[in-house]
Amino acid sequence: MKIILIPAIGVALSVASPAAAGQQFWKTFADVGAVALPAAATVITLSEHDKNGLYQLTETGFIAVTGTMALKYGVNSERPNGGDHSFPSGHTAVAFASAGYLHARYGWKTGLPFEILAATIGFARVQSKDHHWYDVVAGAAIGEGSAFLFTRRLNENVRVSAAGDTSGGLISLSARF
Repeated sequence: MKIILIPAIGVALSVASPAAAGQQFWKTFADVGAVALPAAATVITLSEHDKNGLYQLTETGFIAVTGTMALKYGVNSERPNGGDHSFPSGHTAVAFASAGYLHARYGWKTGLPFEILAATIGFARVQSKDHHWYDVVAGAAIGEGSAFLFTRRLNENVRVSAAGDTSGGLISLSARF
């Protein structure tokens, strides 16, 4: 199933060319992507018969959506197109929660194409004038953060983790033999 989805993502990205870069195109692209990414994550998880992964995907999505909605109504900033509730981008949060989950659970080979698609969805939200760039960055952080908190690698034998503060950073790799 993963092999079928990756070419589909490539086609979607190639269609998103500058020639087709009208505001309505980007709006539709982001709307479809914000539904397609969680759907793809669910299909991949079900195809792997990964019950625990399905729970983790649900937790990740729930936290990303509730956190985003709480901020949207708490901050209530104006959108570039004049609407309300701009900060943070919900489409971007959902897209990055799904992509982050796939990356964290099944590894970079599965996750990377979805991370690129999630970034394109964030870009589309700015291009469609539905969000400011910082709305998209906040949505991406919420989505990835939710995935980081609630998703555990399917193969627990190898783990990569990162940490940092104002003094420096650390990337740790551990393997179980």
